[in-house]
Amino acid sequence: MALHPEGFERARTALLYGERLRRLHRPGEARSHLRYAAETFERAGAEPWARRAHDELRAAGEARTSPDRDVFAALTPQELRIAKLVAGGASSKEVAAQLFLSPRTVEYHLYKIYPKLGVTSRTELALVVLRMAGESAHGML
Repeated sequence: MALHPEGFERARTALLYGERLRRLHRPGEARSHLRYAAETFERAGAEPWARRAHDELRAAGEARTSPDRDVFAALTPQELRIAKLVAGGASSKEVAAQLFLSPRTVEYHLYKIYPKLGVTSRTELALVVLRMAGESAHGML
């Protein structure tokens, strides 16, 4: 019997090792272990583990690849409205006024939107929304 059989346990070990390497300021070495863990957890359908691995990957300096086509399906209708308005250049205050929310509520929604889309800024959010809008205009979605 192997100490680390293929599958979930091996991915957990890779995740823990990658986390440790990142905390030792060795992000370059950590990325391959974290990437393996993230891919394995995704294939296994272990979403919480996959999210943890992706968060560690991002912390190690690896941006998530372009979002999947149905990435917007992960957003609530309110989050989708806010994402489109922010991508169009509206400030949180402007979005809040338009949707009858407080600016703080808009910021909270953005806080939830960013990890779902794999972005870290309004600029990246705008690029993702524009890219997806362009693909849907060309019949790719």
